[in-house]
Amino acid sequence: MTPRATSTARTVRRGKAIAFRDAAELIEQFMNDGTDLRDAYVTMCVHAGIAAADVICMDELGEYCAGQRHSDATRLLEKVDTTLARQLDVLLSMKTKAGYSGTPVSNEQINALNEQWNRS
Repeated sequence: MTPRATSTARTVRRGKAIAFRDAAELIEQFMNDGTDLRDAYVTMCVHAGIAAADVICMDELGEYCAGQRHSDATRLLEKVDTTLARQLDVLLSMKTKAGYSGTPVSNEQINALNEQWNRS
């Protein structure tokens, strides 16, 4: 489902993107103290990425993805920027592991994720 963007929706999603990013940055500060916060960090990054993608699509296309299938959001973002869409896809591929599996996200996966995002 791709609803039309409204100024209210844009403001709310932008605020959520910033809040999730800020939460991820706070969590990242404490990941090196021996506390295993990797899954929480990735989960906040996923939510920040989804909200940011919505804002980008609202700004550029006048619509955003509001459905349950994240692949729809990636396809919509591809219309704006294929590199960002690939980055979102990588981020989304970590969502299940971070949020629902019994195996935590590895330090190597987080390093690769951060390296990829820092290149853009």
